[in-house]
Amino acid sequence: MQLRYVYSELGQGLRRNLTMHLAVILTLVVSLTLVGIGLLFQQQATRAAEHFGNQLQITVYLCRLNDSNPVCPNPVTEAQKTEIEAVVDANPEVASYRFESGEVALEKAKELYGEELFSGDNPALTAEDMPQTIWITLEDPEQYEGISSAVQGLDGVSRVRDLREQVGPILATITKMRTYALGTAALLVLAALLLVANTIRLAAFARRKEIGIMRLVGASTLYIALPFLLEALVTALISVALAVGALAAFLRFAIGDLQQNLRFVPWIGWNEFWLAAGAVAILGPLLTLLPTLVLTRKYLKV
Repeated sequence: MQLRYVYSELGQGLRRNLTMHLAVILTLVVSLTLVGIGLLFQQQATRAAEHFGNQLQITVYLCRLNDSNPVCPNPVTEAQKTEIEAVVDANPEVASYRFESGEVALEKAKELYGEELFSGDNPALTAEDMPQTIWITLEDPEQYEGISSAVQGLDGVSRVRDLREQVGPILATITKMRTYALGTAALLVLAALLLVANTIRLAAFARRKEIGIMRLVGASTLYIALPFLLEALVTALISVALAVGALAAFLRFAIGDLQQNLRFVPWIGWNEFWLAAGAVAILGPLLTLLPTLVLTRKYLKV
């Protein structure tokens, strides 16, 4: 196989269909960026749900040392926790539950507000200042009054918080943004596939004489199709690089601004970015190489 010929055809193909390749690249960049943003919002929704609980959960706050609630003269005892757990475990409205210690709650606060506020000789809060909690997942979000009234008033219980009012609007907004991003991305991916197909058709038509001659001299299908595949790969790599750059800018500026203004929400970071970038890096070549493989078998039959 003469690689010089393949590279020569690659360069000519890129120059010959430059405007079509630019159109494919621009469409892919926008669609891949929106796919990546949708994945980032998906991870953001998961992270917020892990931190706040989801809309099916209520939280029972147990009495702590120096609790401001007058029903909590002393911190909750182990015997009181056992009694509370028995009530929760026996309630039919409860699907599952878990305890969260003051240490875990402090770690969540550190994640939101930074380590420096909670370290040193005079920390803002310690683990003893954070209440222990029971996170209860409901069988039905509309059926919560039974478990709420069952635990409210037990010794060792400070208050019961219904997370639906606080978390619902946040999760709903994130979910809508994720849906809009992925929906728009799906339409643009379809447009990109059509552009790729049209580019291959035009390229095959422009090279029909060369392809016919190569067929006559016995060139293999892979040898003839290789320049088309390399064009698709170059287009995909450029698109992925630009889309990953756009995602990085989105995380740095858009999410960064939200993080500064809404510090009570745990925001995604670079770990989540690399997961989205990896998905985009895989999807980009698939969107160009797969249709190229399929369509070259059709258009190269001269």
